[in-house]
Amino acid sequence: MSHIDPRVYEYIKYGIVGLFGLVVLIQLWHYWFVFRKVGAFQKSVKDAATPPTSVIICARNEDDNISKFLLQVLNQDYPEYEVVVVNDCSYDNTGDLLEEMAKKNPRLKVVTIKEDDYYRHGKKFALMCGIKGAKYEHFLLTDADCRPAGNMWLRNMMANYNDNNTSIVLGYGAYEKAKGTVNKLIRFDTFYIALQYLSFSLVGKTYMGVGRNLSYTKTLFFKHKGFASHYFLESGDDDLLINEAATPVNTKAEFSPESVTYSIPKTTFKQWYNQKRRHITTYKHYTPDSLRRLTILSASQYGFWILFILSLITRFQWIAVLSVFGVRLISQLIIFKKAMDRLGEKDLLLFSPVFELFLLFIYPALSFSNTLKKENKWKS
Repeated sequence: MSHIDPRVYEYIKYGIVGLFGLVVLIQLWHYWFVFRKVGAFQKSVKDAATPPTSVIICARNEDDNISKFLLQVLNQDYPEYEVVVVNDCSYDNTGDLLEEMAKKNPRLKVVTIKEDDYYRHGKKFALMCGIKGAKYEHFLLTDADCRPAGNMWLRNMMANYNDNNTSIVLGYGAYEKAKGTVNKLIRFDTFYIALQYLSFSLVGKTYMGVGRNLSYTKTLFFKHKGFASHYFLESGDDDLLINEAATPVNTKAEFSPESVTYSIPKTTFKQWYNQKRRHITTYKHYTPDSLRRLTILSASQYGFWILFILSLITRFQWIAVLSVFGVRLISQLIIFKKAMDRLGEKDLLLFSPVFELFLLFIYPALSFSNTLKKENKWKS
């Protein structure tokens, strides 16, 4: 850069360092005033609620998972509930297995959808069939490949309906721990997404939930006409509905260890990458307010790393730059540790800076690949 006028070069260096300081302030605000909420959350001392509940599960060719996990859902410590399983055009032993289990478990209700040669449907149709077949006002949604943390899952999630305002409860849907870097990457990505949507919910800015562990009421569902506004999208049965329906007063988040569900994660990077491609297709359909907040957060995260590298390249005030970098890193690790302790992901802390940087490269690639390839898959 020797051909640049020295005064211009000085302005450039000042500008880079100044922008770096700005994005660090934005990041620190998010960490200390938003993300800190998860680790610092104190549950209300109000009496817990136990409203009659319909647990809804959609299943397509899930005989193996149903045989492993469904009994854990059916054996919850809860006074009054049913489990509605939608057998969506399965061609394995799902139907026969559910039929046998229903004979032994009066709580289990099976809704069967037959294959139609003239009409292809996605998960939203199956979920609507389950909702219409449910007899209770309160729903708790999970997936066929999920297991609850224990027999108090239902009680802990539904305890939040202890006032007349609540109509949505967000839970944490974790992934099972396994050996290998891919497993840690998947779990860190899941943790960081949950940290964002749960934290924003705690400050009255709810923008999504995950269908692996999500509750809402029948009244809320039909008030917003179900999935009508985004039925044309294959994904979004969970996050887009919540993005549309949540308000600062009608949503609560649950963090107790007993309220978590655990899913079977993908075992290869390619499988996870394809799964993520489907998940991120709904992002652009969020409300303008949600998009604005998430864009600011994402831009500050990219800006932090880019401007940090540029600041080092210019060798201008490098001690100050490294000090500011250290403040942000220490803040991140402190907030992550408390949140990971709360959500049961303690083993991810030391890997978090590396995974964060890696995911910053992955997400643009996911978005770009979605513009080149379209898929039509039921399972999300």
